[in-house]
Amino acid sequence: MDKLPAVYIVASRPNGTLYTGVTSDLLGRIHQHREKTFRGFTAEHDVNRLVWFEIHHEMEPAIIREKRIKEWRRAWKIELIERDNPQWRDLAEDYGFPPLPKPKKPSSRRKPGPRAAGDVARSPGSRLSPG
Repeated sequence: MDKLPAVYIVASRPNGTLYTGVTSDLLGRIHQHREKTFRGFTAEHDVNRLVWFEIHHEMEPAIIREKRIKEWRRAWKIELIERDNPQWRDLAEDYGFPPLPKPKKPSSRRKPGPRAAGDVARSPGSRLSPG
């Protein structure tokens, strides 16, 4: 793949944590995500599976597109991914990257502990609860 500007979305797993980015070297950038070259959001959340990308011929339109997608609701990003990649395959494998281990399943239960600030206990019949 030639080095052309690209907008991309990487995910931690299907329907997992998403990150939208822009780069002038997609394969090099995916390598950085996989190797956790840079500390930060994608490294902390194991966001390294290429699930969508769009090639541009100039950087300026790619940056504009990235900014637009970053403003989208999560559901719209998922629709974009599933339109082109309904199985959430790691598209980096198509370009010679080895398969990643299966992602961990997310915890289905909230961890017990003190209520977060702003949480309100609601009792039946209170002004804060229906009924």
